[in-house]
Amino acid sequence: MASSGLTIFLIVCVVVLSVLLGTLLHAVKEQGHTNQVLEESLTEETVSIPDETLEEPEEPLTETPEETESELPEENPVESEETSEETEEPVEQEEVVEPEEPQTESSGTLEEQAAEILAGMTLEERIYQMFIVTPEQLTGVGQVVSAGETTRQALQNYPVGGIIYMGPNIVDPNQVTEMIANTQSYSKLGLFISVDEEGGRVDRLGSNSAMGTTSFPAMMTVGASGTEAAYNAGLTIGNDIQKFGFNLDFAPVADVYSNSANTVIGDRAFSTDPLEAAELVSAAVKGFRESGVLCTLKHFPGHGDTAADSHNGMAVSNKTESELQSCEFLPFRAGITAGAEFVMIGHISLPNVTGDQTPATMSHTVVTGLLREKLGFDGVVITDAMNMGAIVNYYSAGEAAVASVKAGVDIILAPSSLSGAVSGIQSAVASGELTEERINESVMRILMLKLERGIITTE
Repeated sequence: MASSGLTIFLIVCVVVLSVLLGTLLHAVKEQGHTNQVLEESLTEETVSIPDETLEEPEEPLTETPEETESELPEENPVESEETSEETEEPVEQEEVVEPEEPQTESSGTLEEQAAEILAGMTLEERIYQMFIVTPEQLTGVGQVVSAGETTRQALQNYPVGGIIYMGPNIVDPNQVTEMIANTQSYSKLGLFISVDEEGGRVDRLGSNSAMGTTSFPAMMTVGASGTEAAYNAGLTIGNDIQKFGFNLDFAPVADVYSNSANTVIGDRAFSTDPLEAAELVSAAVKGFRESGVLCTLKHFPGHGDTAADSHNGMAVSNKTESELQSCEFLPFRAGITAGAEFVMIGHISLPNVTGDQTPATMSHTVVTGLLREKLGFDGVVITDAMNMGAIVNYYSAGEAAVASVKAGVDIILAPSSLSGAVSGIQSAVASGELTEERINESVMRILMLKLERGIITTE
């Protein structure tokens, strides 16, 4: 009986232990499942963290170009380009750079850009910028019809502001286009590429049938057809020469043909009547501006009343300032109002205005007193060719250059000696006869115009 009771007790113990063990095993399995779920949950959260981190930079990447663009008006494009190079995404560099183009239309921005370029130039480089020369004067070659290593080396040594091409330099369209393109590519700063293309007897391209440009009669004949004809002449000439790479024309003639004994101007003028000439000159300037080519009013203070030809010797006008204001100055005023970028000073003496025989080119009274102050011209003032008889018969290249700069001239055209003219200005600065501030004034005008018209690019 006792044995039977013990057996029953052991069986009960086994059953209880089995239940407890089963319960324990179930609890372990549940805990393992819970841990697995927690581990998977943690793994998913850990993976999602990098996704959020990658998305965060997208907001500043979008904002960066906008912030840079908002700062661009306070910076110059050169600095903006350097800043944009640090951006990691190439597309973003383009987005930052693109808005700089329209900013060159702002006068403040142009001034800042020009000032930065000026600050990086030596005095010698600034002085050379004030010269436009023939390719022969630049290179020393007898007749230039192409541009290669000689031109490249010459521009490196003598970094002039521009080149004027004459009839013998112009052979055919391909030759001219290649010569000009090469010459431009060799210049550290963009060049004024200029020509005398008036129509009539001063027609460097139009007189060459191989060039395929429009040949115009004398402007006196064009003017007889009215202002629309004068406008179309300026527009057509500008379009014709621009396609070869010219960006500056020494036209239109703003002289009044008021002296029948005058042979140097004659039918190159639009009219014998100053009011009619003023209307026609204004129309021609508007045509040139529409074409995109820079134009030049010439020959201030008026070459139409002189009897002598300044190519050969001294040319004198005995008119008083009052007489000039009522006749010769009217076409110049009209052309300035129409937007002419250049005014060319003629080698004309005005003894009843200046009190002596000094050519207008070298007269502070004429250049600064009359043209700048009384006519209000703030563009680029250039001399007529300084290798003409009215200059070389009386002055050295250095003397003429220094006197012209002192008078207020910005650019000296075709000096009889480029080296002599540059040396003369350098010596005048060294002695204090000219100041660097006076040089900088002219170079700033030149640089700002080149920037404005895309001759100097900041890209």
